[in-house]
Amino acid sequence: MFRPGNPGFLALEDGTVFEGTSIGAVGEMDGEVVFNTSMTGYQEILTDPSYRGQIVTMTCPMIGNVGINEEDLESSHPRIAGFVVRECSRLHSNFRASQSLPDYLEKHGIVAISGIDTRALVRKIRSQGALKGVLSTSDFNRDSLVHKARTSLGLVGRDLVSEVIPTGSSRWDSKLHDFSTLGLSTLDKSTINAEPMANQTQPHVVCLDYGMKWNIPRHLAHRGNRVTILPGTATASDVLAQKPDGVFLSNGPGDPEPLAYAITTIQNLLGKLPIFGICLGHQLLSLAGGAKTFKMKFGHRGANQPVLNCKTGRVEITSQNHGFAVEEASLPDCFEITHRNLNDNTIAGIRHKMVEAFSVQYHPEASAGPHDSSYLFDEFQQALDHHIAAV
Repeated sequence: MFRPGNPGFLALEDGTVFEGTSIGAVGEMDGEVVFNTSMTGYQEILTDPSYRGQIVTMTCPMIGNVGINEEDLESSHPRIAGFVVRECSRLHSNFRASQSLPDYLEKHGIVAISGIDTRALVRKIRSQGALKGVLSTSDFNRDSLVHKARTSLGLVGRDLVSEVIPTGSSRWDSKLHDFSTLGLSTLDKSTINAEPMANQTQPHVVCLDYGMKWNIPRHLAHRGNRVTILPGTATASDVLAQKPDGVFLSNGPGDPEPLAYAITTIQNLLGKLPIFGICLGHQLLSLAGGAKTFKMKFGHRGANQPVLNCKTGRVEITSQNHGFAVEEASLPDCFEITHRNLNDNTIAGIRHKMVEAFSVQYHPEASAGPHDSSYLFDEFQQALDHHIAAV
């Protein structure tokens, strides 16, 4: 049952302060204030590690009506800095729901508010760009909150990946990752390294985890692959020691340019194995090839982003979450552009012309979102099969 909470405030670096009602934990958190245009999928958004360091505002006016269930988690716990909604549903109703959204937010220490004019907030972000902010249910001094917002770190130049990656390697096992019974992350348990791989004849994919959503290894395993997960700090030697048939570069939070360790690893893997990257993995592959990235005005966040497949002419509706993009003028000749975002014509996909490596600036694994782009996992599977046949 929804329980009205204490007052809550969202203060922005430009001096604007919104007052609402707390629907989560008591406390305070700073972050970059962004918006997501998805109508559904708030649970997947909450648990997507790519949102580390961000205060997420939902444009959909009512959130929480289907509650929370353990089957739709994309990591072990919420990763966002804070959550802002227009209205939190007073009741939740879904046969899979195990608790309400406010109870879930409170349990995991997520500061969240409802009751503010989210349309006014989103219009401000769209005109001024993403803003640093502070979300608080403990400090009610407006001048103090604005000062905290202005002096917060923001996202540019920070390594947020190191805050969300697993501590050790693991293998993906659908039985071990039965979220309806676990409710916990097994990705961080290196003890399962000792367990023998099932069916050694299956193609073997190493996922470099920079903040990976769980639906990615689900897709890879569903296609008959053995999946080993390594932290994003792993070296090329660490990857090759696993004797994989291909490498997946995952999504993750924040600015890609400070991640020199990841860029070096990818550079040392190019040409040795098929590589497929999404979101942050796309940006890192581009940087490894010599391109540059830039901070977008307010980014792409939502499950309704149109993308053009430049080869087929087909338009895909995609799920996206990123605030940085690849600078087209800097893209080396060794890459071709395969996909474009139709909202602003930014690069949404690339492919290396000389080695088997490709990536997209969106989420073909969906969860939440449309399944238009799941064929990309099939293309990666074909690349794995060709590599195995050639060895």
